[in-house]
Amino acid sequence: MNVQVDPRRALPAETRLRMVDCDIHPMLRRASDIKAFLAPEWHAYHDRYGNFLQQPYADANPYPKATPALSRRDAWPAGGGPPGSDLDLLRRQHLDAHDIEFGILQVLWPTAARQRNLGYAEALCRAVNDWQVADFTSKEPRLRASVMVSQEDAESAAAEIARCARRGGYAQVMVMPRNTEPMGRMRYWPIFAAAQEHDITLGCHVGGLNGYAVAAGAGHPSFYAEEHHSNIFAMEAMVTSLIFEGVLERFPRLRFVAVEAGLAWAPSLGWRLDSVWERFRDELPAVKRPPSEYLRERFWYTTQPADEPEDPRHLREVFDWIGLDRILFASDYPHWDYDDPNRALSVRLTPVERRMVFRDNAIGVYGLS
Repeated sequence: MNVQVDPRRALPAETRLRMVDCDIHPMLRRASDIKAFLAPEWHAYHDRYGNFLQQPYADANPYPKATPALSRRDAWPAGGGPPGSDLDLLRRQHLDAHDIEFGILQVLWPTAARQRNLGYAEALCRAVNDWQVADFTSKEPRLRASVMVSQEDAESAAAEIARCARRGGYAQVMVMPRNTEPMGRMRYWPIFAAAQEHDITLGCHVGGLNGYAVAAGAGHPSFYAEEHHSNIFAMEAMVTSLIFEGVLERFPRLRFVAVEAGLAWAPSLGWRLDSVWERFRDELPAVKRPPSEYLRERFWYTTQPADEPEDPRHLREVFDWIGLDRILFASDYPHWDYDDPNRALSVRLTPVERRMVFRDNAIGVYGLS
């Protein structure tokens, strides 16, 4: 649903809280624009075959959209192009309007990381990473790019992480939880090794395509509302795999941010995993401590989509279990479920806590400066 609201009158500079938005979605103005960054040897393939994704039909997105481009009505640029493609509109509508100090770009399309042709996936990831710099971060110093990688080709992903780390200006490596296999498997470890070596955070954004229903045991859901919510199940499965496969022990300096997955699921997942770990510790020798401790120490969580119980005190209890130092603000601009930072979160926060959630925690985990 789109809600028209009146913009708030600007606050005096000395009373404003500058914010870090951990989830901004850029878009190409035209699909063909990516060819300017794509290696020439892939141009013919791009034109003739294009996307060949891990899904039943080449041009059918299994994730339905409730509104065109999944975006709010006022985010369509007057000069043409989809929401997220006009940097000036992004500045006026979001960065300037809310005094965003830094914004982390999360690229959802082109779906470079999910191509079946791994050579094309590698080339397309490189093109997307260069496009972010050329069209956004080089023109707007408040924005930071994300390193998109071909997750099913971990060696090429590691090489791309190294290339982008040398270049600078990237806040995170962007991965998605719906892989061909659980993300903790050793086939993906070169990605973690490269991220740790270059001291770059892993931002795990919900979504991805692997050819399976998001809740595979139950099949494809009937309704958009089910599909939208079931992204959380995939994030929980990814977190569980990372802990039980020993990734967090093997790579002790890795930092993970769960993006656009909410956070109310974390306490109950921690309790359940602790119980399982106590009963099956002999099967899980790589897990040295209760799983809930890893959840508190190695994972950060963005607020959007904000979990809003009827009684705000219940959300405060969730925040306290997770830790106020592990929660990051995210708006999901320009999507229809965008969270206005002036109205996000019903939970009561002190000024110090609000500064942590809306700014300082992200500055720390992403190393922003």
